[in-house]
Amino acid sequence: MFPRIVLLAYTFLAVAVAAHAAPPPNVVLIISDDQAWGDYGFMGHPQVRTPHLDRLAAQSLIFPRGYVPSSLCCPSLASIITGRYPHQNGITSNDPTLPPTVKGRERAQHPLFREGRRTMNGFMEKAATLPRVLGERGYLSFQTGKWWQGHFSSGGFTHGMSAGDEDKGGRHGDAGLKIGRETMQPIYDFIGTAQAEKKPFVVWYAPMLPHDPHTAPDRILEKYKPLTPSLHVAKYWANVEWFDETCGQLLDHLEKLGLAENTIVVYVTDNGWIQDPASPKFAAKSKQSPYDGGLRTPIMIKWPGKIAPRKSEALASSLDIYPTLLTALGVKPAADLPGLNLLDDAAVAQRKQLFGECFTHDAKDLANPAASLRWRWTIEGHTKLIVPTAQNEPNEKVELYDLAADPKEEKNLAATQPARVADLTKKLDAWWPATKP
Repeated sequence: MFPRIVLLAYTFLAVAVAAHAAPPPNVVLIISDDQAWGDYGFMGHPQVRTPHLDRLAAQSLIFPRGYVPSSLCCPSLASIITGRYPHQNGITSNDPTLPPTVKGRERAQHPLFREGRRTMNGFMEKAATLPRVLGERGYLSFQTGKWWQGHFSSGGFTHGMSAGDEDKGGRHGDAGLKIGRETMQPIYDFIGTAQAEKKPFVVWYAPMLPHDPHTAPDRILEKYKPLTPSLHVAKYWANVEWFDETCGQLLDHLEKLGLAENTIVVYVTDNGWIQDPASPKFAAKSKQSPYDGGLRTPIMIKWPGKIAPRKSEALASSLDIYPTLLTALGVKPAADLPGLNLLDDAAVAQRKQLFGECFTHDAKDLANPAASLRWRWTIEGHTKLIVPTAQNEPNEKVELYDLAADPKEEKNLAATQPARVADLTKKLDAWWPATKP
């Protein structure tokens, strides 16, 4: 009799403890779109105002030397959500290749375009994405903003805004592109749904901001017009602050609902942008390039009471976000993931090198990632090697830079340091020789 009483007592105690245990943490991913790594107050920009992201930085573990593996929207976003390089998940480019005679609006309606898009979407449907893995553990997830892979469910999201309707502008987000620019209400509604169902949630907030069109409200634009002779630069800066405002609205909503303490917030940008002062377009050495202007981004992780706010000068990759979040949520990541847990100080300290790859805007061969490769790059310490691929960049040369002394990558040291080039090239080839899918 006594053992049974003891057993019942322990059972009731376990139930009581479980009933009062903290619920699983929520996750909010904030992904900027086309923003240079230095265009924040907390990164030292003298004109751009980002008070809400500055506050987030002060509350976070921040890696100012963060990088995305590829400087183009679609493959960068796909790598974040899958935790794998573009050449591993198959999504290397923004669009499939079409005959050169197909132009303008004809592209989206062309049968080959639609077939290629469905192939690219299929890569995502097969991937163990972050929402898909967490969905198996009871999480609801919500897609907003930029989304290139058709219907939001292809990424494993339980809820979302982008339907991927090819007849209604479904190329990279359709209705999802309203988030931030027009409204934040869909996110608020989703969080309300998750609360009503008493389930933890994941929010993918990837607005098309500060991405062009640079149409920030005049009340913001007027602040920047006196600060630069270029109206194009002023409009871009205004869009950066506009994006920051929306981040503040989202973070404030979490605070208002009492959810901030049990929510992990991660910040990253999908690729860089250097504004051309003479036109609305981006300047050289930014988007689509292998330079830091296109690849570098601050990475921030906030988890009140769990992660002490601090700055790390270690190298970090957007590929690290996936295993970091899974580990924090008690899920063991796949052993073959290329990223690491950014909350593991020992692992972060041991990392000495990052790798990445840039591809053609339109994929040359969806079955062979190497066919679309333009450059491979690697950073070891503060030394960066860029190796062009002959079939797509026949006129480019190998480049070597000292990022500490030359952050704008203006002095190519490759000719004067052949041994260093050979050493880093050997490591680059060991990472991915780019001779097969």
